[in-house]
Amino acid sequence: MKPLEPILTVCMPPHVHCGRTIKGYMGETLVALLPAAILAITAFGLGAVRVMALSCAVAVATEALCNRRMHFNQSLNDLSALHTGLLFSFLLPASAPWWLVAVGSASSIFLGKMIYGGLGGNPLCTPLVGWALCRISWPKFMDTNATMLNFDLSAPLQQLKYFGPDSVSAIDPMSLLTGQQLGGLGEVQVAALLAGGIFLIVRRHVRWEIPAAFIAGLVLTAWIYQLIDPTTYASPLFHLLAGGAVFGAFFLATEPASSPLGMIPSLLFGLIAGAMVIVIRVYGMYPDGVPFAILLANLFTPLLDRIRPKPFGGAYKLAGEG
Repeated sequence: MKPLEPILTVCMPPHVHCGRTIKGYMGETLVALLPAAILAITAFGLGAVRVMALSCAVAVATEALCNRRMHFNQSLNDLSALHTGLLFSFLLPASAPWWLVAVGSASSIFLGKMIYGGLGGNPLCTPLVGWALCRISWPKFMDTNATMLNFDLSAPLQQLKYFGPDSVSAIDPMSLLTGQQLGGLGEVQVAALLAGGIFLIVRRHVRWEIPAAFIAGLVLTAWIYQLIDPTTYASPLFHLLAGGAVFGAFFLATEPASSPLGMIPSLLFGLIAGAMVIVIRVYGMYPDGVPFAILLANLFTPLLDRIRPKPFGGAYKLAGEG
């Protein structure tokens, strides 16, 4: 006689799963970055292919080595290392030497991710850690205006920094939107990044609050400066389309581990990061302040995460208070 099969199966909760996985999230983010990668190859040629391929390969190899040395289960199949490597490569010029790509990509994984225990534990945006190390240590090799002279393109943010707003007043915003500017090989493909960012918002992989607040903070701060002196400060539209503002808004500031949760904390985080971009561009020594602005905003994440909604019928308290 065939034994009766159990009607109920007892297992650990949760019993309902939304179906989303880390691998699925990373995969769709890579799909969102694909148009910008294709346009980068079209604009910068084989140099872009070399930088992106090497960065991704080093990131994957570094994570595999760290997992082995730290006795972690291998996590390469979740595509997070590939994702970090591609994001880091987007911040580099196509002329970056191989050793710079390798050091920066490996640092992004080791110093930006694995040293904190792996995916989800990093307090700072992972690819920006490697970028900051390279930008501070080897600024000449990271200077797109000095290392990409063979391209018939201009670096609008550097022109603004060293020659004032008159030098960029004749630049067509449409040319900036279509990526006709020097900068990180992927971060300047503004139209493709906009399309990819909207795709991630529609797929609910990215919360709309951070990109919207980032752009609002950037535009509002640039507008205030222009009101103060239109002859000294560039327009908000120029600041939005030049450099890596759109890339930062949709793909860097929205990294889940280093950004806050909740609507109000996310809006405040985006506003802080967007406003800092203009402050750094105006007063800082670096023409494009997006990476440093996001890293500084990441430091506010633990404080912003303390903001909690008031419980119904109870007194409002910050998280951690007795």
